[in-house]
Amino acid sequence: MTRVRLRPLGFREDGDGWVVGRVETGVCIAVPHAGKRAIELLDSGRTIPETREELRTELRAELDVSAFVDDLAAVGMVESIGDRVFADTGTPAPSLPRITGRMVRWTLSPVLHAALGLLVFSGFVAAVLRPEVVPRWRSLLWSDHGTLIVLSEVALVAVLVSLHELAHLLTARAAGVPGRIRVDTRLQFLAAQTDVSGIWLAERRIRLTVYLAGIAVDASVLAGCLLGTALFGGNVLLSVIALTEMTGLALQFFVFMRTDLYFLVQDLAGCRNLYADATAFVLHLLRRVARASTSDPLAGLERRQRRFVRLYSALLVAGTGLCLGVFLLISVPFTVALLARSIDGLSRHDDMLGVVDALVTLGVVAGYQGVWARAWLRRHGPRVRRLVARLTRPARSAGLRGVCPPRD
Repeated sequence: MTRVRLRPLGFREDGDGWVVGRVETGVCIAVPHAGKRAIELLDSGRTIPETREELRTELRAELDVSAFVDDLAAVGMVESIGDRVFADTGTPAPSLPRITGRMVRWTLSPVLHAALGLLVFSGFVAAVLRPEVVPRWRSLLWSDHGTLIVLSEVALVAVLVSLHELAHLLTARAAGVPGRIRVDTRLQFLAAQTDVSGIWLAERRIRLTVYLAGIAVDASVLAGCLLGTALFGGNVLLSVIALTEMTGLALQFFVFMRTDLYFLVQDLAGCRNLYADATAFVLHLLRRVARASTSDPLAGLERRQRRFVRLYSALLVAGTGLCLGVFLLISVPFTVALLARSIDGLSRHDDMLGVVDALVTLGVVAGYQGVWARAWLRRHGPRVRRLVARLTRPARSAGLRGVCPPRD
């Protein structure tokens, strides 16, 4: 009799079904009640035929258990089926593995959350009562040397982004999810992000805490800068930090790029993959315009979910179009002009300060673009290679009976 050995799995009830997944890999799938019960029966030692019969008796449900197990195996949730052993695809190495959940359990404390909320509220009150504490953009031009401004801002952004991602990592670790910080791309932007996919198995309060942890840290730092300015007077460092955090918080509202607020909206909307559903819906509309054969990808969703997907799809199209337009009309010309000016500055040997400035500018731009390209290729490289292979594959003759296709 065929027995199935499953890997350790977590469960969370989600609407009319269940979310099942592996915390250590972050791979989660949605299954109906019968699927969840099938997993329990298989895990208790029932064979595939026994599980099928018990589901039929207990739930009056017909489930192709064999195909269901194959689907579980395809996403790495099955260790073996009879004599067939499935190699584990490997668990991504977590960031800062020496930090245990027990060490950072305090990050989930309601007392800490209340204290941060009070700090943010105090900063907001200070900004309302004393608007002069809110820095203006000219505060960023604190030096006559542009190179010094650029390098210091790069260093400051690196520190603040690290704090932001560390907040996600530590709160997820406290909830038992390993988490991994990595550099990725969002449209033309280079972004750091923390993969905490396993948090999808946690209760909603924990999920929302992890989603909002980075924003909470950003808002707290900003509030601290505003309060510091209100209490002790203007300070260049506080102003620059505040402006940098204000920019970061504003970017969080670009939910069409799957920012932290995107995951908050997705969770509150009850959607499992808002971005994928919206993308499928947009492609469906394009096929309809082109009079191509298509079916509504939202047909299986609840009415409330369909409404959110339609709204988000409009935001996705508008936001993506706007960002790409800014990239083509502003970012590309600006970068080209900046590079041209820097290259021209290298030829002026009588101005050593100008040469140094040009070298630093070229280094910063080239470094940023290089990291962006590497992150983009890591994410999209396999898809690009498949497309290139398909386009460069030599065409084959269909071949007729009695006629051999030409050979080299």
